[in-house]
Order: sequence, then structure tokens, then C-alpha cells
Amino acid sequence: MSKLLPSAEGSLLLVGGKLVPGGAGVFATMNPASGEVLGQAANGDAGDMDAAIAAARSAFDDTGWSRDHAFRAACLRQLRDALRDNIEELRELTIAEVGAPRMLTSGPQLEGPIGDLGYFADLAENYTWETDLGVASPMGIKSGRTLRREAVGVVGAITPWNFPHQINFAKLGPALAAGATVVLKPAPDTPWCAALIGKVIAEQTDIPAGVVNIVTSADHALGAQLAGDPRVDMVSFTGSTATGKAVMATAATTLKKVFLELGGKSAFIVLDDADIAAASSYAGFSVCVHAGQGCALTTRLLVPRASYDDAVAAAAKAMAGIKPGDPAEGGTVCGPLISERQRDRVERYLEIAQAEGGTIVTGGGRPDRPGWFVEPTLISGLSNTATAAQEEIFGPVLVVIPHDGDDDAVRLANESPYGLSGAVWGTDPERIDHVVRGVRTGTLGVNGGIWYAADAPFGGYKQSGIGRELGVAGFEEYTETKLVATAE
Repeated sequence: MSKLLPSAEGSLLLVGGKLVPGGAGVFATMNPASGEVLGQAANGDAGDMDAAIAAARSAFDDTGWSRDHAFRAACLRQLRDALRDNIEELRELTIAEVGAPRMLTSGPQLEGPIGDLGYFADLAENYTWETDLGVASPMGIKSGRTLRREAVGVVGAITPWNFPHQINFAKLGPALAAGATVVLKPAPDTPWCAALIGKVIAEQTDIPAGVVNIVTSADHALGAQLAGDPRVDMVSFTGSTATGKAVMATAATTLKKVFLELGGKSAFIVLDDADIAAASSYAGFSVCVHAGQGCALTTRLLVPRASYDDAVAAAAKAMAGIKPGDPAEGGTVCGPLISERQRDRVERYLEIAQAEGGTIVTGGGRPDRPGWFVEPTLISGLSNTATAAQEEIFGPVLVVIPHDGDDDAVRLANESPYGLSGAVWGTDPERIDHVVRGVRTGTLGVNGGIWYAADAPFGGYKQSGIGRELGVAGFEEYTETKLVATAE
């Protein structure tokens, strides 16, 4: 038996420093590439969540965790190193439970976010926790002012299934570095990925009891319990916009701080001076990565009207060449969708697209293999207001839309409730800059530029969220600002 992987009886919760079974028993975690049961995960209940919140509250209020910056940095590096020691077991689990292509586990699906813990350890040590604002005399009272940053308190972290390690650590890393304590509620589709973090924390690090608590559960109501509990000072949520609105409404009952990273329908803008075939091929390839299950993937391809047919042909050729495959194989780009439910959802969008006048140029079917796969699918003939061009599908689906020049491309890109990501391809720097400045979105890649990094803040405009994750801005989400004025 592996020293890390769950036993036949299932994984365990981490509550108050102890690995414990779930109060509601267990539930199945599935392999999306085969449709078969992988094993059992601890099914936490409301009592488990209550105990986890209490443990996090006590660890914050009654220990020196929030004030010992050097100790927190050491613990984060210790966690990073322990995870690296177990990297191959984590890799195989991630491929099996998430359906993540093996190639991505050397980057954002596993090794990248583990390495990013080192960035937040460094930040905990080197951040300017106090700033001298000098002396002023408001109302004639001479006062020396000091600006302090302090940990926000107890953080409720609610995470999705598509990039579980990346998103779990994008919350745990900065929250722990800032001195917060955390209750993590991961998605029911990927409980083992989170449970194994808890096992490593409990058995291989010096992180004090209660600082990190992990409650896996099939019950989505536990997320609402976490968001509404008055002992929780902040909710950090990544997921759909619809659920984010519910989280925000629940959190408002106790007026707690909220970070939301939500949906996207990002535009890939190709200007008329770009290499149309190369840009369109790139757009077709990128939407197939991890079966299109990424909130920041570009799912609308906006191309010059005069080059529309050429763009469709180039994107279709690229997508037709990407065959859905076993995520355990090194060359697989497009693996399975996470669940049968998600596959059905993607297929309903394809039906709607055709009913609204769209044409499926390539793909649209199910490969002849077990598991929850959908072929990479290109749709032409739709307007920018069509359902498939406005709503987040979360599958390997690309809609091609014509534009009538740079300003029209900006208008179309912004004609969306979302503003998470995007791309611009062209050759004239001034025109590119004009488009970049016009698109209301949180991140943009120019000519293939990659914006993802530990030190780079990520988040969206409009209904794509509130706040930023990663970077100094993401770290500061987990802090409060205190001004101290001392009469002199």
C-alpha cells in the first residue's frame, strides 16, 4: 500500500490537526477517463464543518501563528518540499481523479502550484508589514502614523474541480503566508486531491493543529454553511458565476470579506495584419487543452470578416487533429470531461448552437471509448449574441465570429457579462495596444504571451469576479489594514 494514497476504506478529513472519518460516511470518487469508481472519500457533514471552523478560529485567536512570519515561511517551504517528495503519487492520482493530461502535471495541474508555495514563503518573510507614514497634525494634534497589515482571520476556501491543486494552493499559499487560518471545502468531484494535502500537512509538516482544515463532502450545503458562519472572516471562492452570486449573498449576512474568481467567455482577437492561419490554429489548439475545462481559456475566436473562411478552415484543421485520449499518456492534450453530468451539459450547448443556426464544422460527437469524452468542436455561423457565444460551456468548444475592424473587435469582446481573460494577435504595436486598452478583462495574452505565474495577479472584471489571486495583490486579499496614530 502506498504511504500516501487513500486506503480501500477511503480518504480522511483534516480537522483540528487530526485525520478523521466523515460524519456522513463516504462517497465515491470517479475516474473520468473510464467512468469507473476510483475509491471512497470521507463525506463530511455539518458537524464536521462546524468543528473545522471552530478549530480554525481557535488556531487564529489563541496561537502566535498570525504574528510569526518566519515560522509561517518555514512551514510553507516544508509543505512544498513534502509534496515534492510525494510528487509521483500525487501525479498519478491527479491524472486519475481529475482526468488531467499528464503533460499538464509538470505545470499548472501539479508541479507549478506546489513550487509557487516558495514564492509565498518568501513574501511572508520579505513583505513590508509596517509602513511609517510620518508625522501629521490633524486638528492640531501632532501624531505619528503607522500603517500595519495584519492577517484577515479565518478563511473559508471553496474550490472547483478543474485545476484542484492550482486553485487549492492559490488560496492556501497566500492565506497561510498572510497569517490566516483556513477551512478548505473542495469540489466533490476531486476530493482525494485535497484530502492528500491534508494527510501531508498532518504527517509531514509542523503546521499547527487547526491552521489548515480540509472537509471533503458530497453535500454542497457545507459550502453555504462555511460562507455564512460568523466565525469565518473571509470567503475565497472559485467556481461558476451563478454559485459565486449565492456565496456572496450568503457571506453578506455577516458582512464578511469576499474574494470571487468566477466564469469567463474570453475572446481571442485576431487583427487583420496577423497571420490568420497561425493565430486561428493556436486558438483551436488552446481551447482543447484539458478538454476546455478552464475558466480563462479563450472560447470565442474573433477574426476579420474578409478572412472568416480561412480562419474557420485553419481552426478546424487544428482541432480535428487533436484526438481525445487517455490522460495518462504523455502526448494527450484533450482528456475527458470531469463527469457524465458535464458531458451532457456540453452536448446540450451543441444542440442549442445548431438550433440557433450554427454549423458544427468539426467534432461534436463522442469518441468510441469509455469515459466522459467529447470531440473538440468548432462552431461557425453564430452571432456574438448566440447562447454558445455568451454562456460558459466548459468544454472543448470554440465559436468563430467575424469582426469589422479593431474597434468592432473590442466591442464584440466586451459584449459579454464576463471579463476574465483574452488574447490579441497582430503585428502593429500601436494597434495591439489600442485593442488591449479597450478590452475590459483581467488578463490578456499578446501573440501567445503567457500571463500565469505566482507573482502575477489573476482575476476578472464584471461578472468574472471580485479581487485578484496570486501575486502581491492576491496575498493582500488575505490581510486587513490597520492605521495606528500615536500622539507626540
